[in-house]
Amino acid sequence: MRVLLQRVSEASVSVDGDVIARIGRGLLVFVGVYRADGDAELNWLADKTLGLRIFPDAGKPMNASVMDVGGELLAVSQFTLAADTTKGKRPGFSTAAVPSHAEPIYQRFVDRLNDQYPRVASGRFGADMQVALVNDGPVTILLERP
Repeated sequence: MRVLLQRVSEASVSVDGDVIARIGRGLLVFVGVYRADGDAELNWLADKTLGLRIFPDAGKPMNASVMDVGGELLAVSQFTLAADTTKGKRPGFSTAAVPSHAEPIYQRFVDRLNDQYPRVASGRFGADMQVALVNDGPVTILLERP
């Protein structure tokens, strides 16, 4: 499982021209699920997402978590994070989880975030989404469970 975090001043997700989710200051959280992923990966990554100190406080430019600053989160499923680009010029997706496996893991990841912090919005799994964002910093961090 991979999670790509982008610190944003605002972000939104649209489907068929309708905005379905919008946040202000916080984290845009792209989530890619691999075939072998399960609860251990999603729990570790959810905890890391909420606790990662990548927001400024009075003393340092990266010393506060999204929860510390009262930010919001917008989770978006993105199977392309599981792309294999080691061979050729076209990405392969054989390592990505099939939708019937990925969707429940993605939803449990979002639920885990919500259980620990109530300011979480999400995109629509499997939809053709348009994501708009203003990256703050820019700060973009890739998380993978070791």
